[in-house]
Amino acid sequence: MKLIDRYIDELLESTPETPLWNQEMIRQGKKPHWNYIDGCMMTAFLTLYKKKGDIKFLNFVKEYIDYFIAEDGSILTYEREAWNLDNINEGRALFALYDHSGNEKYRKALDVLYDQLINQPRTAGGNFWHKAIYPDQIWLDGLYMAQPFYLEYEKRFNGKRNYRDILSQYKNVYETLRDRETGLYFHACDTSRKMFWCDRKTGLSRHFWLRAIGWFYMSLVDVLELLDKEDYEFQKEISEMFKELTDSLLKYQDESGMWFQIADLGSRKPNYLETSGSSIIAFALLKAVRLNILPRSYYSHGERAFKGICREYLYEKEGKMNLGGTCLVAGLGGKERRDGSFEYYMSEPVVENEAKGIAPFILAYLNL
Repeated sequence: MKLIDRYIDELLESTPETPLWNQEMIRQGKKPHWNYIDGCMMTAFLTLYKKKGDIKFLNFVKEYIDYFIAEDGSILTYEREAWNLDNINEGRALFALYDHSGNEKYRKALDVLYDQLINQPRTAGGNFWHKAIYPDQIWLDGLYMAQPFYLEYEKRFNGKRNYRDILSQYKNVYETLRDRETGLYFHACDTSRKMFWCDRKTGLSRHFWLRAIGWFYMSLVDVLELLDKEDYEFQKEISEMFKELTDSLLKYQDESGMWFQIADLGSRKPNYLETSGSSIIAFALLKAVRLNILPRSYYSHGERAFKGICREYLYEKEGKMNLGGTCLVAGLGGKERRDGSFEYYMSEPVVENEAKGIAPFILAYLNL
């Protein structure tokens, strides 16, 4: 565990201009911008602050976020009309910063992001489009990126008026993207049935991509943590979804403790044990046990997953800690013509020290 603490300290050397964990930005030579990848790390550092009480973690988040937030609440590089659900995720840090400082710029920035959600284009069934460039599409990723923020804003500032909308979006995903045979969820659905990657009858993509399932799974437990006892119906339905998916995922847990990049095709070469999805599932499992959403008997599955990740992919090299085995990125459509085939998911780069693996790995560690 000391090695993990050392790894965390090394990550604190990051700045918005040189984020050590944002391999996408580094590889593409992008300038600093508001993004969900940094948002995942801010969540991890704020959880470290809450768990350990060390002010350095809170100060780090404040300095990092303040690079982007102006006094009027405007957000550097943020574009509302991109209708990009990914851009909501980093906003979750604003709640904590507002609580700790009382600075109104954070509340104004929260309002900016909430305004996007209220005006976000929707599918005919009522779910948010994933992005403007992906019209009529529901991606599992988007549930994590937007719904916990949406619910927390509603709880704090809007009298829970849109709780029914949030629950309805989850129920639509359950009915539309869940595979009844495996209990797993497909990566995405094009409700217009137009995209080249989708099934013409169902609109569904072809495979169960681990990290997408993980994003959805983690969103469920984060939402459950925010709900109050009086939100009984909401809590009951989300809890049932979470428990059902838990048992489905455990059927595909490898003997190593991890899960494969394509969750149900572990034996098919060159499928591989993947760090980010496995870390997300480990974290959500362990957190659910801590919150008494799952019985204590499930703890061993999360612990085994975490230990498997450490054994397979955590190592020291040239005096620095490294976490490998993370799929850099995977999506559908776009200018790359990503077709959602097995071969496509295997073709994406597998990298080290990427936030999408690091952040949930830290969160799992904090819930052991």
